[in-house]
Amino acid sequence: MGRVINTNSPGKRRSFHMRTIAEILRRLTQKPDVDDEVRDMLAMIVFSLREIDGTVLESIEAWEKRNYWKKADDFQQKWWWSKDMATGIEKMVRNDDWDKLPEYMVKLLPKVSDIKINKMMRNPSIWEGAYEQLLAKPQS
Repeated sequence: MGRVINTNSPGKRRSFHMRTIAEILRRLTQKPDVDDEVRDMLAMIVFSLREIDGTVLESIEAWEKRNYWKKADDFQQKWWWSKDMATGIEKMVRNDDWDKLPEYMVKLLPKVSDIKINKMMRNPSIWEGAYEQLLAKPQS
């Protein structure tokens, strides 16, 4: 029996969600007003940031099992912002505090600035209904 290889690694999932955020941010810059689609997009960013935070924890646990304490700590320091950003954007969305939107976009843009977008790969249907889904769950 051969070795089982997981092709859906935390790194791949993290890259997928970072790309999703980058594409959503690009689309948000083209929106003049906050409408239903903008709310859905922002909710999707919250979900993506939560997923990123989850992959960080997976990676840290794997390194700690191998006693790579320094590597795990450095990695955690590199990605600590994802959970804080998810919490802040969620609070902004739930409170309809849209004046803070530019502030969060400015904070997020440098995090995804190294992602080159020549073609939009994410279909807008992936964030349809995300706002309602976010509001249906208790705030984390």
